[in-house]
Amino acid sequence: MSATKILWGQILTVFAIVLVTTWGATEWVAWRLAFQPELGQPWFRLFGFPFYLPPSFFWWWYGFDAYAPSIFVEGAYIAASGGFISIAVAIGMSVWRAREAKKVETYGSARWAERQEVQAAGLLGADGVVLGRYERDYLRHDGPEHVLCFAPTRSGKGVGLVVPSLLTWPGSAIVHDIKGENWTLTAGFRAKHGRVLLFDPTNARSSAYNPLLEVRRGEWEVRDVQNIADILVDPEGSLEKRNHWEKTSHALLVGAILHVLYAEEDKTLAGVAAFLSDPKRPIESTLAAMMKTAHLGEAGPHPVIASAARELLNKSDNERSGVLSTAMSFLGLYRDPVVAEVTRRCDWRITDIVGGKHPTTLYLIVPPSDINRTKPLIRLILNQVGRRLTEDLQAKAGRHRLLLMLDEFPALGRLDFFESALAFMAGYGLKSFLIAQSLNQIEKAYGANNSILDNCHVRVSFATNDERT
Repeated sequence: MSATKILWGQILTVFAIVLVTTWGATEWVAWRLAFQPELGQPWFRLFGFPFYLPPSFFWWWYGFDAYAPSIFVEGAYIAASGGFISIAVAIGMSVWRAREAKKVETYGSARWAERQEVQAAGLLGADGVVLGRYERDYLRHDGPEHVLCFAPTRSGKGVGLVVPSLLTWPGSAIVHDIKGENWTLTAGFRAKHGRVLLFDPTNARSSAYNPLLEVRRGEWEVRDVQNIADILVDPEGSLEKRNHWEKTSHALLVGAILHVLYAEEDKTLAGVAAFLSDPKRPIESTLAAMMKTAHLGEAGPHPVIASAARELLNKSDNERSGVLSTAMSFLGLYRDPVVAEVTRRCDWRITDIVGGKHPTTLYLIVPPSDINRTKPLIRLILNQVGRRLTEDLQAKAGRHRLLLMLDEFPALGRLDFFESALAFMAGYGLKSFLIAQSLNQIEKAYGANNSILDNCHVRVSFATNDERT
C-alpha cells in the first residue's frame, strides 16, 4: 500500500470515529431522556428505534442542560472519547505510514524475496538442479524451464551449483567439462546409479563416438548428412552467411560423406578426408568414382552424390582446387590419429543416453590447450544430440530427462540450432543449465540480439565483474 493511500485512510478513519462517537452520544442522551417529544422528530426509524441526526446532542445540550445536567455530562464523555480514540488511531496510523514510506517504489521495487515467495516459486523442493541456498534450505529448480548462470572464473560455481546438481540429478546428463573437475568429483557417484561415459577427443582411451554412424539410411540420410556438413563448414560458430567457397565445399562434403557411407570401408570423417585427398589418384578420378559407383545397386549412383561430383567437375581447375582446399581445411582435425581413433566407432548412441534402462551421463572433456582445435567435434556432437532428441514429441514418454550441463558454453561458439531449440526443447524432456562468465561473453558468441536470455527463465548471478551483467 502506498503512502498516499495510507494518508487518505488515516483521515477517513479519524472522521469515522468522531462521527460514530458523536452519534453514539446523541442516541445515548435520547434514550436516557426517554425520547421526549421536545427532542424533535427523529431522522429515521429502524425496527421502531428512532435515530436522530448525529450533531443533535450539541443542540440539546445547549437547550436542555439545565433540566438534566448529569445525563448531558454522560453524553459529553461519550463524545469526548471519540477525540481521544481518534488521536490514538491517528498516531498509530502515522507510525504505520512512516514505515510504509520506506517501501515507496519511486526508485524501484526490487527486494529480497521472503520465504513464502520462495516457496510459491517452487524453489524449496527436494529435487531439481541446485541454484543456491536460502537459510538452511537448498534452492532447487525442477521445472522444465532452462537455467542461465553468470559466474566469473573461480567464483565457486562448480562446488556451489554444478557438483551438487550432478550428485542429485536423477536423470541422464551431458556435461561440458573443460578441465575434467566435474568428472573427478561426480563420475564415481553417478556410476553407481547409471552408466557413465567420458569422451575426450585428445585421449585414445576415451569412449568412442563416430558422428557418421548416426546417419540413418533412407529418407533421413540426406538431412542427417547436411546437418553434419553445416557444422563442419562453420567450425568456430561465427558464420552468419556463407561465402562462395563455403557453400560449394558444403555441397562437396555432403556428397563425399554419403559416398563414404555407401561405398568405402572407412566410414568415418577421417575416412572422408582420406577419400578426398587420396595421393594415388587425382581429384578428377575421385569425383568420377563418385559418379559411377552403383550406390543404390541396380538403381545406379546416388543422385545427391552424383550431382555433387558433377557440380565440382563442371568448375575450372583453379575453382575446383579452391573448393577442395576449403573442404579439406574443415576436415583437418580428423587427420589427428587420436581424434581419428576416438571417432572410428561408437561406444554409445544418442538414443542410449535417454532411452537406456538406466540414466546415462556423458562427460565431454577437452583440455584447455585443445579447446579451439577440438571445438568443431564437440559442437557436432551437441548439434546431433539436440536435433535427434527434438524430432518426435511422442518419443518423450518412457525416456529419461536429459540435463545439458554446459559450463563455459560460449566457448563452443554459436550453435544456431541450439539457440533456437531452447524455445521448444523443454517440451521434449531436455533441460539446459548454461554457465557463462558474463553477458559480454554470450554476446561475443551469439551477437547482441540473441534469444539465449529470453529462453532461460531462471537466472543465477554470482558477483559479476561488469555492470551490464
